[in-house]
Amino acid sequence: MPITPVKTLVEQAKAEITTLGADTAQQMAEQGAALLVDIRDVRELDRDGRIPGAFHAPRGMLEFWVDPESPYHKPVFATDQTLILFCAAASRSALAAKTLQDIGVGNVAEMDGGFKGWKEDGRPVE
Repeated sequence: MPITPVKTLVEQAKAEITTLGADTAQQMAEQGAALLVDIRDVRELDRDGRIPGAFHAPRGMLEFWVDPESPYHKPVFATDQTLILFCAAASRSALAAKTLQDIGVGNVAEMDGGFKGWKEDGRPVE
């Protein structure tokens, strides 16, 4: 059986999830309506910087940290805020948002353009 290309998986995920622009994501976070969740690898954070106030949840642990029944659960995810996921360029975040949606998380979206777009727009980075 042939492997489904990741590009196809990302396109399928994006068709089923909510994608928010960086303006909306920033406004929602500043108003306390959303939590920005950085799913990039820690090496990317060290190399490229971080969005101030974003919570880092490595992609490999995301489902475990979100699930309240998991021994790895992080209370920050027990929230009514919209979880706005982002990665470097909005591919991993699309797949992650789709996965969270599939396991029953209703308050999830991804940020269009990812960290790269955020930084290119001149938004704050630390």
